Amino acid sequence: MKTVLVPVDFSDVSANALSFAAELCKRAFARLIIVNILKKDEDEEEIKNRLESLETDLKTTFGADLICESSFAHGNFITTLKKITTIQKPDLIVMGTKGASGLKKILIGSNTVRVMGKINTPVFVIPETARFENFLDQGKRRIVWATDLKFFENEKRLNILKEIALLIKEPKIRVLNIRPENTGLSDEKRAERSFLLSIFQPEIETERFTMFSSSVLGGINAYLNENADTGLIAMMARDSGHLIQKHYTREMASHTHLPLLVLHDKKV
Repeated sequence: MKTVLVPVDFSDVSANALSFAAELCKRAFARLIIVNILKKDEDEEEIKNRLESLETDLKTTFGADLICESSFAHGNFITTLKKITTIQKPDLIVMGTKGASGLKKILIGSNTVRVMGKINTPVFVIPETARFENFLDQGKRRIVWATDLKFFENEKRLNILKEIALLIKEPKIRVLNIRPENTGLSDEKRAERSFLLSIFQPEIETERFTMFSSSVLGGINAYLNENADTGLIAMMARDSGHLIQKHYTREMASHTHLPLLVLHDKKV
């Protein structure tokens, strides 16, 4: 992980996501890029001053050796952000969300949700209540990789999850499969599960887990209710035809109270 991009709008939600990203960058020695996409009639000089103030505050909090820079741009949020990612080639985009307890409804209109659907870069969604310290002080060390166990084309996409996991104290990764009751796994899916576990070994402790539910979100909710040591959820946003599709992942981003890492198997 060399470069992390954080779009900010100066809200408390984006400020929390920025702090989370700064902690990641500090630990990974990565470059932090802060960007604000101006709304109509916003004053450029004011935005420039606010961005410079953010940089100063971050270096005060996280150390002068934090590598960070900021800029602003004009235009449609998604279109402009896509152009920025094409130029900067970040390994990760970090964005905030208000979130909620439970995973029930999609939050229509959220920039975070739209970014997941339109930009191919991994997106790390940080709810306003999430704190990096949870991984260190409150035992939230387990990462849940929720998967349909369908084969995906580019296993290198999981590298970012492994990198983030290794920044956590004594991380554990659990490969969680949710499927209806009275159903089993095909040999192909068993092989995929073994392969997924092997990606994180031997550096990270791994295990497999199954929840039986007719609803993906219901199964994830049930799992989270029973496992308080979960600190992060990761999912693959499929392009089509799979159990956990983008609309499920988007609902997760709108309503989870835990950080959510969204990866893409294919270009969106």
